[in-house]
Amino acid sequence: MHPWARCPSFDPHSFDPRTKEIPMAQITAALVKELREKSGAGMMDCKKALAENDGDLEAAVDWLRTKGLAAAAKKSGRVAAEGLVGVKAEGTRATAIEINSETDFVARNEQFQEFVRTLADVAQAAGNDVEAIKAAPYPGSSKIVSEVLTDNIATIGENMNIRRAAGVAVDEGLVSTYIHGTVADGMGKIAVLVGLTSKADASVLEPLGKQIAMHVAAANPASLNVEQLDPELIDREKQVQIEKARESGKPDNIIEKMIEGRMRKFYQEVVLLEQTFVIDNETRIAKVIENAAKEAGTDITLTDFVRMEMGEGLEKKEDDFAAEVAAAAGV
Repeated sequence: MHPWARCPSFDPHSFDPRTKEIPMAQITAALVKELREKSGAGMMDCKKALAENDGDLEAAVDWLRTKGLAAAAKKSGRVAAEGLVGVKAEGTRATAIEINSETDFVARNEQFQEFVRTLADVAQAAGNDVEAIKAAPYPGSSKIVSEVLTDNIATIGENMNIRRAAGVAVDEGLVSTYIHGTVADGMGKIAVLVGLTSKADASVLEPLGKQIAMHVAAANPASLNVEQLDPELIDREKQVQIEKARESGKPDNIIEKMIEGRMRKFYQEVVLLEQTFVIDNETRIAKVIENAAKEAGTDITLTDFVRMEMGEGLEKKEDDFAAEVAAAAGV
């Protein structure tokens, strides 16, 4: 069998014995896709590998491995629960994005930081859909984001993942940002975006927004207001309070008032506008905004917020070094 016949798209009539070359047209999109799935390498690298190996799929896989471009495939199954969140802000719009890695050490890697910084810019333009971000062109490169991600996995040596993105925008006013646990400019462990809709001057909105963003980072509210709170969360809390109140043995009318009071306290704990401002530990956030509006002489409305904490909700791998050594020693 002719060696090129191993290529699923090979047409023996298209082979030119004078040049001994297989036409590039025979390297189909389906073959490139198969190689990408097999190797984990980027699309352009797969095209080049197939061209260099006359469309031979297995030879192309080996070629990618020798170039270090297929290494990402082996790393793709490893847990990525560390990393960074990055922020891009432009006046009335801001975006936060989370990029995960396997270890916190990578967060200090300049190549990884530049990737996070660039993807915050990409997300600001492409929107919050992760698949749209992955398919977007990577600035300063002929590749798309997903291909650069694969390249970084191979060169840095850890699995990485573009986990999520979220944005806040206002028609008029300002979107303030805050980074907690800053590792580099515009990135850290917690990112907060706060949208303030107002005609007030930026000199009023900027310090107000920054302080509220810091409050959000510390207090971790579940929603902006009571109306936006998850109904299941409310029902679950209410059932807990009903059972507690019934244990008191008091009359139903008293129990009802007890539940109302306890639910108000619950809202003050989890709803942003109902929470007590961490800066002074006495004023409700809603009142802080009201006071700022009076001082500015115009309305100020807190319309939206995002709090994104790196690794939130992800199961992190716990390494037992002693057990690892014992296993290696055959104990």
